[in-house]
Amino acid sequence: MKKLIVPQNNLILFISFGGKKFDDSPKAIYDQMIRDNRFDSYELVWAFQNPEDFEIPRGSKVKTDSLKYYVIALKSRCWITNSRVERGLSFKGKNTFYFNTWHGTPIKKMGTDISHNNKSFGTKAKWDIDIMTSQSKYEADIFARVFDIEREKFVISGLPRNDVLIDATPKIKKDILQKMGLPLDKKVILYAPTFREYERDKQLNCIMAPPIDFSKWEKEIGEEYILLLRAHYEVAEVLNVNQSQGFVYNVSDYPILNELMIASDVLISDYSSIFFDYSIQNKPMICFAYDYDTYTDKRGLYFNVMKALPSGSNENDILDIIQTKSSNDILTQVKSFRKSYVQSFGNATNSAIDIIYENIKK
Repeated sequence: MKKLIVPQNNLILFISFGGKKFDDSPKAIYDQMIRDNRFDSYELVWAFQNPEDFEIPRGSKVKTDSLKYYVIALKSRCWITNSRVERGLSFKGKNTFYFNTWHGTPIKKMGTDISHNNKSFGTKAKWDIDIMTSQSKYEADIFARVFDIEREKFVISGLPRNDVLIDATPKIKKDILQKMGLPLDKKVILYAPTFREYERDKQLNCIMAPPIDFSKWEKEIGEEYILLLRAHYEVAEVLNVNQSQGFVYNVSDYPILNELMIASDVLISDYSSIFFDYSIQNKPMICFAYDYDTYTDKRGLYFNVMKALPSGSNENDILDIIQTKSSNDILTQVKSFRKSYVQSFGNATNSAIDIIYENIKK
């Protein structure tokens, strides 16, 4: 097909999380692009696994893995993604500029650093990326090595999806809470753990079963807090957790993660890259690593996140931090964390738009 396809100089293809979503940095770039008159003559195409589930304000949609998808991919002047475009294959159009934002800074091992015993990850497909964005030298150095991408192809500009976190105001936060039907008189905890690829049900779906008794949490902190539970998109079912009316709200299907970060006052996570993004807001973060030894053995981590942030290995530890540790003490650790791992943020979308335009302009 590659030998037969004629490149189209005004065609741009977007795909987020392999076609599962209409969000993240590709959407931030798209939203800015449709406001930028430099791109008025460009044809914009979004690829989705289920195109009928999404509405886009400008352009067209295509179903991933269809023949039409691969034709468009081969014709495109530019690919914009946060994961992969080739869908497990290894190809690139003759005239294609490949712009990859990836979807997070690594805490857990990635690419060639993952144990050969872990069958859930890995591909032999070559990364033929032209530019990849990153939030820090730490991130760029790791991805260059584990994905075998030339280091000079990385731009430390931050992630476009995170620009809105800088601009959030109290009014924006209030509007989000009201839109979600959440109380305005309580602090909001966002609990957003990552998935465990080795924890699956009989149908091989990822599941999560944190050792938490949220009725206990409600008794101890329910007067002051509510909790938003955000499971990773890979998780098919969260076990061992009952949604409590007025305290625990399951927001795993809420479409805009940034709004959850803006609406919340505290983040609790484990080994998720959400820590890096959330740190930009200068709000308290807590690490709940109840399976630290197991996770480090089965997946592996680049650093001990339990030493980098206020942490606990059981729910009593976490409740104690919430109830007794001052926000200033927690924020001191958060600022140190951000200084180490997030060097650039706030203007990533404009930077991306300029880079893309300069490389594809006719």
